[in-house]
Parts: sequence; C-alpha cells; structure tokens
Amino acid sequence: MTETERARPELIKAVPVRHPGRWVAAAVIVVLAAMLVSNVVTNTNYNWAEQWKYFLSPPVLNGVRNTIWLTIAAMLGGVGLGIVLALMRLSPNPLMRGASWLYLWVFRGTPLYTQLLIWGNIGALFPQIGVGIPFGPEFATWPTNALYSAALMAALGLILNEAAYMAEIIRAGILSVDPGQQEAAQALGMTRMHTMRRIVLPQAMRVIVPPTGNEAISMLKNTSLVAAIPYLELTFTAQTIYASTYQVIPMLIMACIWYLILSSIMMVGQFYLERHYAKGSHPGGGRVRFIGGTA
Repeated sequence: MTETERARPELIKAVPVRHPGRWVAAAVIVVLAAMLVSNVVTNTNYNWAEQWKYFLSPPVLNGVRNTIWLTIAAMLGGVGLGIVLALMRLSPNPLMRGASWLYLWVFRGTPLYTQLLIWGNIGALFPQIGVGIPFGPEFATWPTNALYSAALMAALGLILNEAAYMAEIIRAGILSVDPGQQEAAQALGMTRMHTMRRIVLPQAMRVIVPPTGNEAISMLKNTSLVAAIPYLELTFTAQTIYASTYQVIPMLIMACIWYLILSSIMMVGQFYLERHYAKGSHPGGGRVRFIGGTA
C-alpha cells in the first residue's frame, strides 16, 4: 500500500435520516380523511337531497343576495369611516385623537353580536328622534321605529364595528410609510390632506390590502350575526327553513357550502389584488406567496 493510499480517508457511507414521525402523521391524516369521506357518503343524516332541494330555492338565493350586499356595504362604509378615524388618531389635535381612541375602545371592546342586539332594539333607547337646539327646544320629532328598517340597522351595525378595525389597519399602513416622504411633500408646499391622498395612502396600500382582504372575508361570515336584529341573510334564512322542516343539520351545512363558495371567490380576488400592490416589493416582479405556492 502506497503512502497516498494510506492517507486517503475512507469513503463516507451516508445513511438517510429517517422520519418516523412524518409517516405516522401521514397515516393518521389518511385514516381520518378516509373516515370523513366514508361518513359523508354513508351517513343519511346529511340528507343531501334535502340540501339540494333548497340550495337554489328563491328564499336561499335571496339570503345569499342579502349576505353579499351587507358585506359590500359594511366594507365600503367601514373603510371610509376607518380612514377618517385613522387620520383622527394621527392628528396633532388631542381632542380628535381622544375621540377616535374612545370610538375604537367602545366598538373593539364589545361583542359585535351584542352591538347588533342594541341596534335592533334602538327604539327602546330612543323612542323619538328630533331636530332642534342642543339642550333646548325641539322643532320636529319622529317615532324612531318609523325611521329605520332591519336592513338599515344591520348595515349600520356592521359598518360602525368594522370601521374600528379598519382604522387600526389603515393607521398601521400610514405609519409604515417613511416619514421623509411626508416631509418632502410638505417642503414642496403640499397640504397635509393632499400629501395623505397623493403620497402616503398609495404607498400604504401594500400594507393595508392584505389585512383588509382578510377583514372582508371575516365580514362575509359576520353577516350571519345580523340574525340578532333579525334580518334575512343566509344563516337566518336557513334557520327559518329548518324551523318548519326540522332538517337542522342539512340546512346549516347547505349554508356553510354557500359561505365556502363566496369566501373562495373573495380569496381569489384578494390574491390578485395583493399581487398587484406587491409589485416592486418582492423578488421576481411582484410574485407573492399564496397558501399553496408561488403565483
């Protein structure tokens, strides 16, 4: 044996690292999935025929429409009012900051369902609504119950609650923009509101859009709480149907399927909206990570 052969190290025999935990977890998932499929196929209590019977019925489609318009109204109103509240929170005026903080404290600190119950019974708190001089005479009064409807109270309750959460999201987006941008705009003679509208908010959208999309999807599901008023959205419609058919689980599962369809459509829209505003902020020309991979 030569000196070179003696100095050469022995070949490393690589042994693959075993991951028994992965195999166990995979086996458990496969078994659970098989049990779920078997249950869905063989359990007659799902009553798929009853679900299909009402799936496209006029009452259910009307509930779907009400759910959609409530979601749109709540998000548009919540974003608009949220912008105002966020600007108030960032205002140098302590009175405006305090008023905004108080609003957020009340509406974020109390349950949405309880708020909707209050809005549904607002006539008990204010039997009449009048126009006049504060702490003075009233020129005209109207019965409160004659001025509002279940739809109006449902939309108003969702808007006021959503505005509190959107205010914090928008405030975080505004604070994410480099303060130097605002200083440069002020040096050019731009007003604070003009700077906010033309310089800050467009850049803050990259931070604002993802949580706003999540809020919209959550709002779609939160519309089910307006049954507290009550208002005929999707869940309350399902409840009215099973109150007469006694098919509780089939009707609730049917409602869940509708929610899954609507939320899936919103998730796709959220993905493309996020990708649009992410241009220039991620490697690859605006490619962003989305649940199962890269788009």
